[in-house]
Amino acid sequence: MNRHRTAASVLLAASALIAGALTAAGPAAAAPTPDSPASFKQHHTQGFWTAERMRGATPLDVTAAPRTLRTTAPATVATPTKIPPTAASVSASSAGSSAASPTAFPQAGGAWTGGGAVVKTSGRVFFTMGDRTASCSGDSVTSANGSTVMTAGHCVKYQGAWHTNWVFVPAYNNGNAPYGQWSATKTLATDQWAASEDMNMDVGLAVVAPLNGQKLSQVVGAQGIAFNGGYNKKMYSFGFPAAAPYDGTKLVYCSGNSGKDFLLTKDHSLACNMTGGSSGGPWFQDFNEATGLGTQVSVNSFGYTFLPNRMYGPYFGNEAKAAYDKAQIS
Repeated sequence: MNRHRTAASVLLAASALIAGALTAAGPAAAAPTPDSPASFKQHHTQGFWTAERMRGATPLDVTAAPRTLRTTAPATVATPTKIPPTAASVSASSAGSSAASPTAFPQAGGAWTGGGAVVKTSGRVFFTMGDRTASCSGDSVTSANGSTVMTAGHCVKYQGAWHTNWVFVPAYNNGNAPYGQWSATKTLATDQWAASEDMNMDVGLAVVAPLNGQKLSQVVGAQGIAFNGGYNKKMYSFGFPAAAPYDGTKLVYCSGNSGKDFLLTKDHSLACNMTGGSSGGPWFQDFNEATGLGTQVSVNSFGYTFLPNRMYGPYFGNEAKAAYDKAQIS
C-alpha cells in the first residue's frame, strides 16, 4: 500500500488494502439482482479470467474519502464458538507438511515456505469493479455446504457496489490455477458492511459452485473457524500482497502476538508489512506450522498510513458469525 500519503488524508481515513488490480478489462457480466441487502447473486463471463488477465491484476491502492471510521456498540457477550477443520481438510502428508518450517516466530512479512494445508486453502480472489479488474486474497473454511470462502468485506462490495465475475483461485501461482478457478454463485458480507461499509465489520464471504463434480473443501480442504474468541492471541496471517515490495506471485505470511486497535476500530492488530492484494487473507490462532492448519479468527483488512508495517483485521463476533451462518447454508 502507498505509505507516502499526506498527513491530511491520514488523520481521518484508514486505507483499505484493496487489492486490486484495477486495470482495463473487457465488458463485465450484467449485474444481477441481489437477493438480500447483504448478499449478491453472481453471474459470470465464461473464460473471463485468463492467465494474462490474472497476471495483469496489479494492485491499486484505494484511499477512502476522509471520514471518521464508524464504530459500533460492543457485541453482546456470547460463548465462544469454534468450528474445527472439516474431515475433508488436507492431511499433513498430502499438503506437504514435511517441508522445512518457516523462519522463527515472530515474522513481519515473508514468503511462506512451510508447506501444509494453508498452501491449498489460501488463494487469490479476482473480480471486476465496473469495467476494471481487481484482486484480493481468501481462504477456504469449514462449512455445511463445503463451498465457503472467507475474505474481506471490501473484497465483495466497495463504495456502494457489489463486485462481479468473482472467482477464488486456491494456491495461485503466477497466472496458473493448479486447483482450478472457483466461481462464486453468491457473495455476502456482514449486515453492517453491506449497509454502511463499517470498517469494524469488514468481513465478506463467497459461496462457490462445484468444479468438475467436486466441492471446494473436497479438493483443497478447509480451515476451522471461531467467533467471539477474544483478543491478544498468537496469530499468523496469510495473503497474496501484490504491491511493492511484493508482486502477487507468492503466499506471504506474518506472525506475532496480536493486540487490539487503540485508535478508531475494535480490530485485531499485528505487526505486518503486507501490502495491497493481501486484503481478505486469513488470520489464524492455534496455527500449527507443521500441518498448516489453524483456526481462522479474522482477515487482513486495512492499515493506517501513519502507522506503517502494521495490519488490522476485524474481530469475528456475532455479526461475522451471522454472515457465516447465512453463507454456509446457501
